[in-house]
Amino acid sequence: MKKGSKKNKWSDHYTRQAKKEKYPARSVYKLEEIQKKYRLIKKGHRVLDLGCSPGSWLIYAAKLVGDKGFVVGIDKKPVSDNMPGNTKIYSGDVFSLDPEMSADIGRGYNTVLSDMAPDTTGNRFVDTARSFDLCRQALEIADTVLARGGSFVCKIFQGEDFNAFSESVKKRFKQHKIFKPKTSRKASREVYVIGMGFITRRQHVRS
Repeated sequence: MKKGSKKNKWSDHYTRQAKKEKYPARSVYKLEEIQKKYRLIKKGHRVLDLGCSPGSWLIYAAKLVGDKGFVVGIDKKPVSDNMPGNTKIYSGDVFSLDPEMSADIGRGYNTVLSDMAPDTTGNRFVDTARSFDLCRQALEIADTVLARGGSFVCKIFQGEDFNAFSESVKKRFKQHKIFKPKTSRKASREVYVIGMGFITRRQHVRS
């Protein structure tokens, strides 16, 4: 036990379960909880996974959409594991997607997922501000690529910008939820803001 804890002090039941089920990270069980509660991803759907490395959400979403669906992932970091055939991964920064990549990624997605998190500094205010910036960019991308009626799932660190971001999501979707997965670590300040029933950019901007 001591040797194992030295190798990875964060290892727990979900870490071991993920390894057994051939997922790169335990984070897959957070999306699994969200899916079981809200049923956002369905067979045949098109899903965009922002910050997809190391690939757990990508693999799980690919299973949900099936052979007739498709999952696109974007991340600065490489995704080394073999991914399902109904996926495509782009190497890029969400803050500076070039026009050619954006055109190739396209639009009309049923769900946009973001499990992105900043490189943490240990400073709560810096970390939550960086998290907010990532979330704001994820929502901007969702605005562009989501089909009407689509869904949005976004991780954010709770801080002074949390309410502002939550309200931004609320304005764009017919339903709006805040969800804290049981599989999140107890010390984590992360929560997920979920939007269901995208109204379309034109409508919510006009209102």
